[in-house]
Amino acid sequence: MRSVAFFFLLFSFIAGIAQDSPRSPEKQPTAAASVEPPQTISQQVADAEAAIVKSDWKTAQAALDTWLAAHPDDPRALFDAGYVADAQNRMQDALAFYRRAVAAAPQSFEAHLSLGLLLARQKQNAFQAEARSELATATTLNPGPEGAVLKARAWRALAQIDRDTDPTEASNDLLQALKLTPETPDDTLLAATLAEESGQFDAAEAAYRRILAQDPKSAPANAGLAHLLIARKQYPEAEVFLRAALQQSPDDPALTAQLATVLAAQDKAEALPLIQKLHEAHPADAVITRMLAELLAEAGDSAGSDHFYAELLAASPNDPTLLIGHGENLIRQLRYPEAFAAFDKATQLDPANPDGWSGLAFAASRTGRPSVTLHALTMRSKYLPEVPSTFFLWATSYDALRERTAALSYYHQFLNASAGKFPDQEWQARQRIKLLEKKP
Repeated sequence: MRSVAFFFLLFSFIAGIAQDSPRSPEKQPTAAASVEPPQTISQQVADAEAAIVKSDWKTAQAALDTWLAAHPDDPRALFDAGYVADAQNRMQDALAFYRRAVAAAPQSFEAHLSLGLLLARQKQNAFQAEARSELATATTLNPGPEGAVLKARAWRALAQIDRDTDPTEASNDLLQALKLTPETPDDTLLAATLAEESGQFDAAEAAYRRILAQDPKSAPANAGLAHLLIARKQYPEAEVFLRAALQQSPDDPALTAQLATVLAAQDKAEALPLIQKLHEAHPADAVITRMLAELLAEAGDSAGSDHFYAELLAASPNDPTLLIGHGENLIRQLRYPEAFAAFDKATQLDPANPDGWSGLAFAASRTGRPSVTLHALTMRSKYLPEVPSTFFLWATSYDALRERTAALSYYHQFLNASAGKFPDQEWQARQRIKLLEKKP
């Protein structure tokens, strides 16, 4: 005979009342404790289980405490005590009772499942390995004819644990769950997420669209599909899905930030006020602050942008991306020596970032360091093709070093590439070519 607490838990899963219960698989993946109970139970345990059915936790706890004081290894009572503690949010007590239930009945499906799900709920890394072990053990045990729903829950919980470390294994976990119970929208959403994390973008998109075909207002599906579309630079379509998601979650900062990104990519003026409002609501969020700094720079407010870059650099002084953004603002403000220092530090921290070398080349040219300019251009060329502005920097730097042949070559390359887009520099290049060609 199964514990009343187990039947109560199973019913809550099937009937859906777990949604608002402390036993909810979403709120706390806790299962029933596994016991192989005796055919008869004591009156105290029976009274406790009757109280459990009525959610009278204090009465149940008192009866179980009395019984366990004299019978500390009764697996059925230990499970019931864990269930009651869990329902009262006494997590440490619940863990202790469930662990004792596992020790008392090591082949009990429900005990391993209860302990594993409760551990998984704690989220801390220290609990996840034990949670996975308990859940994996539960999947190898016989849940009985009425336990298929809970065994599927164990597989789904394993999928959630494995998703961060092994998406392929998480997909296998989910497949095992689907062999036991029908697919739910949450399953489809998890499958989409796992496919995306595994680089199977077409499969992920199909899964997200399958959810939206049934529930067009699904905020997670709209957000997930928008994320894929942003990666593919399909910004107008991503905007549609993000706006749909925000209708369901209007204050979600991640969705709002995504929408601002999409709007900025389409050069829509709405992006800046949107992120400014978001920053006002979340002034300590570094990701949002960085986005605001970038958008202000793109809008031409280099001083306003640099205010936020300075704030970010105070907390992360060795972030090369922040240093590059700061340096670009300094260039726009004609503060070349400070820009040189920022780009010099950025390239030392991240030599593989071509934007750092581009900035250093320009700042070096403006501060009379032609040799540094040439070195920066050489490093940049490992990652990016030449453009008219870099040809001009090559030419003027060689010219400053009086390397006539190289200067002439790059001036000509600049003129061929510029095609009338840089009239001032083109006039200068032609004048220098005339002078250099006259020299013996």
